[in-house]
Amino acid sequence: MGKTQIVKKKEKVRPGAWQIILIAGFLFYMFIPIISTYLFSVATRWDRTILPEGYTLEFYGKTFEASYFLSSLRNSIILSVSTIFVSLVLIVPTTYWVHVRLPQAKPILDMLMILPFGIPTVVLALALVQVYNPTPLGHSPVLLIGAVFIYSMPFMYRPISNALNAIDAQTLTEAGQSLGATTGQVLLKVIIPNIFAGIISGSLLVFATVFAEFTLTKLILGARFKTFPLLLVEYTRINGNIAAAFSVISFTIAWLVSILILWVGKKSQGASAEAVRSH
Repeated sequence: MGKTQIVKKKEKVRPGAWQIILIAGFLFYMFIPIISTYLFSVATRWDRTILPEGYTLEFYGKTFEASYFLSSLRNSIILSVSTIFVSLVLIVPTTYWVHVRLPQAKPILDMLMILPFGIPTVVLALALVQVYNPTPLGHSPVLLIGAVFIYSMPFMYRPISNALNAIDAQTLTEAGQSLGATTGQVLLKVIIPNIFAGIISGSLLVFATVFAEFTLTKLILGARFKTFPLLLVEYTRINGNIAAAFSVISFTIAWLVSILILWVGKKSQGASAEAVRSH
């Protein structure tokens, strides 16, 4: 009875006034810029009143009429998806191997994954251009994919590392190998299904980071490989309303792709669970 009363008392606890104010302030801080961008993209004029004087969809029509709209959108999606693929191929096996076979190297790997945060993208881009410019690779999108991969490594590594810490990867590996599975089979059929939530989280972070990346693309390839952020910045000098419309489209696409990745991940997890139950 005493425990039941304690539980009931805990359930009746309500957030204090300062907590409500803090949360409301945070939501206000996060959503006001987004709402303002949406309003500015449909505003006929908004410089003399608190709210726009009128609304129109004309600027969205002009965004779709832009000569590089589809090609820049395609390039951004290709760059983001390619970076996710490279990150999964390189980071997942490496992180797993370090956790299982070389745990003493984990602090070194953690430190290496922090380095991209300390290297300015301008420095990274100029260094890569200086080294690879004399070669055909210096004028190829492959170099850009490598650059954004380095820049986004921490966003893929940390969720996967945390997911591996949450499971007993060593025991699962030994159990799989005792049943005759190779290291590759254990990774694909045992470890990856158990860390799939971390893979999905990392993929979302990498996509959001790369899709909005501007500096590396501008300095490494420039107009040779125009992406959506480059097109957006170009229109900020031409028309702010059209640039706001591009921002809204970019945000919406990133949001829809994030939902798609989450849906695919949920479906894959459901299929894996069903396969396990069938066995």
